[in-house]
Amino acid sequence: MALKIIITGATSGIGLALVKQYDKQGAIIGILARRRDKLIELQKTLSCKSLIFSVNVTDLEQCRWAAEEFMALYGAPDIVIANAGVSSGTLTENFSDLETIKKIIDTNLIGVMHTFYPFIQPFKKRGSGHFVGISSVAGIRGLPGAGAYSSSKAALTNYLESLRIELSNANIDVTTIAPGYIVTPMTDANNFSMPFLMPAENAARSIIKAIKNKRKYVIVPWQMNFIGRIMHLLPISIWDWIAKKAPRKKNITL
Repeated sequence: MALKIIITGATSGIGLALVKQYDKQGAIIGILARRRDKLIELQKTLSCKSLIFSVNVTDLEQCRWAAEEFMALYGAPDIVIANAGVSSGTLTENFSDLETIKKIIDTNLIGVMHTFYPFIQPFKKRGSGHFVGISSVAGIRGLPGAGAYSSSKAALTNYLESLRIELSNANIDVTTIAPGYIVTPMTDANNFSMPFLMPAENAARSIIKAIKNKRKYVIVPWQMNFIGRIMHLLPISIWDWIAKKAPRKKNITL
């Protein structure tokens, strides 16, 4: 029986790579993204059954509509992957950045909650389901010039952990994926060296393997797992000294 999958942020980067990999597996895919023209263009390239939804994940009603439309045709999905995310350099001291900060948190954190919400009761009723959230290594420690992005991903990681525990008795799995540097439009904006930069196609294969094995928390690529553990364990004073020298994200319009 074909897997039924929902993927947000599906027209570029990791989301697009996941769609292409699951297309090869003959899955039934609900493809969510903001731009309808990109969705139509993508759907034309797929051989699998698919439904496209022009949705902004910050809007709960749009997410509910997409979920209900998909389930009306195919029933509850097996896997829901909340991949939609945005990034920009931000400084709290800049008044013009405050709206950007809100957009980042709304998309990267609240947007995941909006994506998952319509499927929780159907998963519970069926007695199975799998939620996957795409967080980031940037959520392990605060990064200068990226307070909004780092905090949104740190909050997302903790939210996913809470959700995993809440749903564990209902036989519903929750997987947290924390990518390092992946070749996407998001990292294309970086003008600094990115260690272990990984093609999105390779990242998608690693993510799909982690989902299949029902892993709880995975960092990709595997080399970043070592760096992530070190980041987590470093004393505050040492982290502050290292992070002061870290490159900073560009401020971009969202």
